[in-house]
Amino acid sequence: MIPADFTLTRNGLGHLVLTLADGTVHQDVVPARAFPISAPDHGIALLSADGHELVWIERLDALQAQTRALIETALAEREFMPEILRIDQVSTFATPSIWRVTTDRGETRLILRGEEDIRRLPGGVLLIADSHGVQFLIRDPAKMDRHSRKLLDRFL
Repeated sequence: MIPADFTLTRNGLGHLVLTLADGTVHQDVVPARAFPISAPDHGIALLSADGHELVWIERLDALQAQTRALIETALAEREFMPEILRIDQVSTFATPSIWRVTTDRGETRLILRGEEDIRRLPGGVLLIADSHGVQFLIRDPAKMDRHSRKLLDRFL
């Protein structure tokens, strides 16, 4: 579907409402990125409340500013992936290990259950899953400070 073939609004509860060109209205629409890390502004689906794809958006920048802002806000509310900027301390080099880190959202602690919870993605990106299911991102480990790289290397 071409992005101009729909309108997107928020209802009184703040949920997204999608109206298609034929007048069909879908309540509680949820946006989802196809490639959230490697191509966050390309390939966005608007999904129905039961998870069926209603609209495919090839490029987010092809949308009108108001529609794009609604989708970006909804994605930010849905996606929580803090970026680790610095690893301040680890409790032990064996797992499970408690890491004290500084992220783009502040300082926090995470529990790394095992080395398999650190995933390497294309481009050198690391995705770290803590014991509570929160995904942490390290965009470029080589750009981290020396202390952080040294601690991280012990787990890679």
